[in-house]
Amino acid sequence: MDSLLCFRNVNALAPMVRVGTLPTRLLSLDYGADIVYSEELIDIKMAQCQRVVNEVLETVDFVAPDERVMFRTCEKEKDRVVFQMGTADPDRALIVARLVENDVAAIDVNMGCPKEYSTKGGMGAALLSDPDKIEAILRTLVNGVSKPVTCKIRILPTLEDTLSLVKRIENTGVAAIAVHGRLKDERPRHPVHCDFIQAIAEAVSIPVIANGGSLDRVKAHADIEVFRKATGASSVMVARAAMWNPSVFRSQGLLSVEEVMEEYLKYAIRYDNHAFNTKYCLCQMLRDKVESPLGKQLKSAQTNEEICEGYGLQEYYKKTQAELQARREAIQTNHNHPDQPVLDGDVTTMRVKFERREYPGEFSPKMFLLEWSRKENLEQPRYETVQRSQDRAFQSMVTMTGKKYRSTLWEKSKKYAEQASAIVCLRVLGLPEGRAGEEYSGLVGKRKREEKSNETPDEEDTTAYFGARKRHLSENPEEKRVTNYSK
Repeated sequence: MDSLLCFRNVNALAPMVRVGTLPTRLLSLDYGADIVYSEELIDIKMAQCQRVVNEVLETVDFVAPDERVMFRTCEKEKDRVVFQMGTADPDRALIVARLVENDVAAIDVNMGCPKEYSTKGGMGAALLSDPDKIEAILRTLVNGVSKPVTCKIRILPTLEDTLSLVKRIENTGVAAIAVHGRLKDERPRHPVHCDFIQAIAEAVSIPVIANGGSLDRVKAHADIEVFRKATGASSVMVARAAMWNPSVFRSQGLLSVEEVMEEYLKYAIRYDNHAFNTKYCLCQMLRDKVESPLGKQLKSAQTNEEICEGYGLQEYYKKTQAELQARREAIQTNHNHPDQPVLDGDVTTMRVKFERREYPGEFSPKMFLLEWSRKENLEQPRYETVQRSQDRAFQSMVTMTGKKYRSTLWEKSKKYAEQASAIVCLRVLGLPEGRAGEEYSGLVGKRKREEKSNETPDEEDTTAYFGARKRHLSENPEEKRVTNYSK
C-alpha cells in the first residue's frame, strides 16, 4: 500500500485559479516544493467529466462533455498533488473525490475563497458561516475515500469563533488544515494575522499550514521558514510569491524570471497547455514588465507556437511537436490492432465492448473465467464496478490471481461491464471466451460436471485445449504482448 501524504514540515504551492495548472505544479516541484495544489475545480463540472488516459501526453485527463480538459495530471506529481474542489454538497463532493482519488495524493475542500464565482453557490468562504455543512462534507469525504482529506479556510472575526470552527474540523478526521490568515472580507493588501494562525496551531493536534504571507513576508526561500516560525505552523503554503516566481521554493535562491519563464513554457509545450492559460501565467511572472516589448509580444500571441517566438524557443517547440506526433502515430498503429492490451497504472486494459450476439453459446465470458479458475484451483475472479454519474454507464474491473483487468469502454449495464472485463482477462491470459466461431473449449457447467463426475473426456478435452492454447501463445508472443503507454 502506498504511504499517505505527510503535511508536516512541508512547503506547498497554494491552490490558485488559472495558475495552479500542470506546468506551474511541475515547475514548483522541480524547484523544491514538497506538495502542489491544483486550482479550485467546481464539483458540478468535475462530476460530469470522464477520466481519460492520454497516451500521447502520458497524462490522465478529466474531460468535460464539451471535450474541455478540466484537470490534467501525470505520474511525476501523482504522489504530491492535492486536488482542490469547490463544493457545497457532501454527496457531490464524494462523487468527484472518488473520480480522482486514484490519480492524486490527497483531496482538499476550498473553504476560504472570497470571490463571487465560489461563494455564490455556497462554496468557498461562504461555508465558513455554515459549520454543520462543513462537518457533513468533510466527514463524508474522510469516510468515503482512501486518500487524506484536508481543507483550506480563512479566519473568522473573533479568535473564539475561529478556534471553535477548527476544533470541529479536526474532529471530522481530516489530515491537515490550511489557514489563510485573513478575514473573508480582507484582501492581499491587508496584513496577515499571524497571531490567529499561531493560536490555531496551538489548539489542534493535526498539521496547520500557514498561508497569506506573500505581501510582506515571503519574498525568497529563506523567508518561508521565517513565516513558519512567526505563525507556529507545521508547514507553509505559498501563493502569489510562487505565482510571480516559482523558484521561491528553491533553497539555493531565486532564479531570474526570464529563466523561470522559459522552463515554464517548456512544460506548457510538453503537456499541451491551453495557450490562453500559458499567456496568463507568463503575464503574472512579468508583473510590471507586461508592457515591455516581450510583454506586448506575449499579449498579442494566440498560440503556444507564437508565444515560443518571443522566448526564442521555436526549435524546442518544433522538436516537441515532432516527438508528440511520432508518439501519436505509433499509438494509432497499435490501436489498429484492437487485441493489443495497454497498461494503465497496475490495470491491464483493452478496448472491448460486450456484444451479446457474439456470444450465442450457453456459457458467457464470466463463466469461462470462473470455470478456468476452479480448474486451476485459483481464487475466484473478483469484480469491482463503478457507475458514471453523467450518463449512468458502468465500468468494471476484475481481479484474477492478483492482477487487474478492465475494458476502457463503458457499458449500459453492470452485467455487461463485468462481461467486458472478463473478456479482457481471458484474452490476455490466452483463454477461450465463448465467442462465436471459437474452437471447442470442453467447458461444462456445474450441473453437467456433477452428472459426468465419472467421465473424463470433457476434462481431458479442456485440459488439452488450454495446454495447446498456452503453447501457441508461447510460440507467438506478439498475441499477448502488453504495451505500457502510462508512465
